[in-house]
Amino acid sequence: MGGKTANKAGYFDKLKGLLEEYKSIFVVTVDNVSSQQMHEIRQSLRGEGVVLMGKNTMVRRAIKGFIAESPEYERILPHVKGNVGFVFTNADLKETRDKILSNRVAAPARAGALAPLDVYVPAGNTGMEPGKTSFFQALGVPTKIARGTIEITTDLKLVEGGTKVGASEATLLNMLNIRANDTSPFTYGMGISQIYDNGQTFASDVLDIEESQLLKAFSSAIATIATISLATGYPTLPSVIHSVVNSYKKVLAVAVETDYGWDEIEELKDRIQNPDKYASAGPTTTSGGGDAAPTSGSAPAEPEPEAEESEDEDMGFGLFD
Repeated sequence: MGGKTANKAGYFDKLKGLLEEYKSIFVVTVDNVSSQQMHEIRQSLRGEGVVLMGKNTMVRRAIKGFIAESPEYERILPHVKGNVGFVFTNADLKETRDKILSNRVAAPARAGALAPLDVYVPAGNTGMEPGKTSFFQALGVPTKIARGTIEITTDLKLVEGGTKVGASEATLLNMLNIRANDTSPFTYGMGISQIYDNGQTFASDVLDIEESQLLKAFSSAIATIATISLATGYPTLPSVIHSVVNSYKKVLAVAVETDYGWDEIEELKDRIQNPDKYASAGPTTTSGGGDAAPTSGSAPAEPEPEAEESEDEDMGFGLFD
């Protein structure tokens, strides 16, 4: 008894030390992972992370003892289930994740293992004797006897990706040497159940989100807030600049229609009242009909007067849109 108690105390101390030393934890699944694979994974993470295994009941008990001092560890508890372990690290999370997942070993399909992809039984001659026809029929695989051997007549999805392989399915896949998705064999290695980082837990695919995606989502949220704020008349930081611009446009409209003015608007009001005066400052256009350009001695053509209402719309507001 004393030895077991000492071992538990030593494990608790080690776990607490790792929790204090490292800010990030990968909760990893280790189904069908051999001891050799565990050794290789530890080697690949040397200097960047530490792998710690332990019984779930002991891990939960240890973490519950740390919650009073560090309540954030409670977020780890729901993920301590099944055949799991921990990888502690302070390194880049994406690089560490890739190292954890890269060590995989090809092996035959095993009953109870998750299929990595959809697994199909392809049509064609199996080379097996007719006595095994009942085995195919039990699994719903369409067959016929051709040249004294069993031939599968149509392609059949035997196992769906992400689901467990049954004992009969595993036997058939090994008999036929079927590979997942006909391109890669079944592989086994560590999986990642959850990531704990600075008091938060999240799935590993969160690491694949690019900065550009975050900025795009943030910009969209800001635009939505500004739109709602303007529609409801409730001021917020994203809507303030729009409110200021809209208010200034209203002030300009009032100034144009009244005698009230200031230095910056006098030229604008003068342009509206005397459009001919500024006609020469406008952009010149050339006719597309091939008309000859005026000679140096000829007088410039009189510009066509523009409607005052149109000028008011262009000059009064277009400059500040």
